[in-house]
Amino acid sequence: MNSIRTLTRRTALVAATAITAFLLAACGGGDDSGGGAHEGPHGSASASADAGSTSGNETGEKAHNSQDVAFAQGMIPHHRQALEMARLAADRSASAEIEDLAARIEKAQDPEITTMTGWLTAWGEEVPEPAASDTSAGATEPMPGMDHSGHPGMPGMMDGQDMAELEKASGRAFDTMFLTMMVEHHEGAVEMAGTEQAEGRYAPARALADDIVTAQNAEIAEMNKLLGKK
Repeated sequence: MNSIRTLTRRTALVAATAITAFLLAACGGGDDSGGGAHEGPHGSASASADAGSTSGNETGEKAHNSQDVAFAQGMIPHHRQALEMARLAADRSASAEIEDLAARIEKAQDPEITTMTGWLTAWGEEVPEPAASDTSAGATEPMPGMDHSGHPGMPGMMDGQDMAELEKASGRAFDTMFLTMMVEHHEGAVEMAGTEQAEGRYAPARALADDIVTAQNAEIAEMNKLLGKK
């Protein structure tokens, strides 16, 4: 019986020793995992950075760049001059087709000015001031020429002399001059819109550029046909 009890104690001692060794190993593993836990925040930071990047991508279409600003700041005065030209047609044109075209140009471009003005205001950017001759800005009488000295080299813009000559013309002479000038003006707008398509970032501005290219190319074709009838 004594030998049995001795054997039992030895067995219990061996078992206790094994358990202790196992517990110590587990504690040591805990230290190692502590190192892993130290890496954990870095992993979390990386994951957060990735999440932030994804969020940025998701909101990217709401962001804008300098090209978007330049597009709006350039296209606003460009459209204003087109409206000034179009509004002359009602009293000077001898063609119902040209009067209709002028009305459609005004109907399309006036709201676009409002839209682009809203973008610039929201972005905290400068909105181009209307020129004194701009009848779309609330002037009661059209004035000869539009001062676009603040926009040197803008594609398709007419100078003051061109606008003065258009205002003085009437009948078929007006119609030919109007169509010739408006084709050039539209071609300039299409060029500016093409730059926005290639370099802009703000999705609504790029969409507007797409609309301008489509609509004004169609109007260019229409005006060239009308010129062919002259």
